Amino acid sequence: MRSPKILTTLRSYTSLLFLADLIAGATVAMVALPLSLAIAIASGADPAKGLITAIVAGFLISLLGGSRVQIGGPTGAFIIVVFGVIAEHGYDGLVLATLMAGVILLVAGYFRAGRLIAYIPEAVVNGFTIGIAVVIATSQLPDFLGLSVAHVPAEFLEKIPVLWEARGSFNLAAFGIAVVTLVLIIVLRRVAPRFPGLIVAVGIGSVLVVLAGLPVDTLQSRFGALPNHLPWPQLPDLSLARMVDLFPSALVIAFLAGVESLLSAMVADRMIEGHHRPNAELLAQGAANIGSALFGGLPATGAIARTATNVRAGGKTPVAGIVHAAVILLVMLIAAPLAGYLVMPALAALLIVTAWNMSEPHKWAEYGKGRTSDKALLVLTLVLTVVVDLTVAIGVGVIVGLALRLSRRKSVESDWTPPER
Repeated sequence: MRSPKILTTLRSYTSLLFLADLIAGATVAMVALPLSLAIAIASGADPAKGLITAIVAGFLISLLGGSRVQIGGPTGAFIIVVFGVIAEHGYDGLVLATLMAGVILLVAGYFRAGRLIAYIPEAVVNGFTIGIAVVIATSQLPDFLGLSVAHVPAEFLEKIPVLWEARGSFNLAAFGIAVVTLVLIIVLRRVAPRFPGLIVAVGIGSVLVVLAGLPVDTLQSRFGALPNHLPWPQLPDLSLARMVDLFPSALVIAFLAGVESLLSAMVADRMIEGHHRPNAELLAQGAANIGSALFGGLPATGAIARTATNVRAGGKTPVAGIVHAAVILLVMLIAAPLAGYLVMPALAALLIVTAWNMSEPHKWAEYGKGRTSDKALLVLTLVLTVVVDLTVAIGVGVIVGLALRLSRRKSVESDWTPPER
């Protein structure tokens, strides 16, 4: 089926369900707010673009999606792709690539491609996910350590020597705030897992900087004031030459959005004992990425961590995701100046924790017990993701993985164990 899940859930909607969705949506918004800002910054974009994406794409994914509890928005999986596209083609190039990716996802959903995830080897997804986590973590080291670096290269092998050369600019105050924030995130997650600890931890780190007058960069000092409204939608430059140049990037964005959203929906199904509609989910991702591009936002997909937070907070229907988008919009309209006081080391700590969780360290032992060929495929995809390019990593990984399956002379069936990230 390709019809949105919200049509099914609203038939028997009650005031009690709305109350549960209202609380869950507000809770998820407090998690999504700092994450959206941090992901945008790590992607090389203006932090406001993260909020725009969470609002527009988050709303459309919940309104049109095939999952009862899926929460959409910008995610860490896109960081290295977005950073590369912006570096090579500029931000307007990213907007066009996102728009094209949305169209690709609409076509995929129309032709019922949602089940094709079963053909992607699990080792490939695990490999590029860990690789992305490594890239995200290293990209946050300048802010985490308070290093003064004029330009950080996008390529991993070029980035490490630049960071090493900048070691003399280490800022103890920035490092201390980053460590405090990181510890608070971990402690609050363990002590009160349903509590929106991310915004509290980042907030406490930022308040410490203001009270102590520490020499630490804030969102406002680096990027200026955040806007207090959404921009008017507009189309990017649709020249044929530009579209041809950006088509490979659009394919990667569409692939990541499709895979990440369907993985997130599978995790949600396991948590609520439900069943999502994969083709409706792809159509929603397509609409969400087109919508985000029209408002100048980033690529978006279903966010596994935010979806899990929604379920744990009591979200029952897609209304919770709509509430989450509405709350972030209210924060933008009313409290944008306050968000400008959030400090860069605290946001860096948040993304490093996110990267650690993305890599799913609790599953590493399980990976080590797998087939030798699967371990080699995981390592190959990981290394290619980190040192070469995500496009190459996915292409090579899928081709090698499918060849390995065929060599085992078994029918090509899904071997997914839905991840918990």
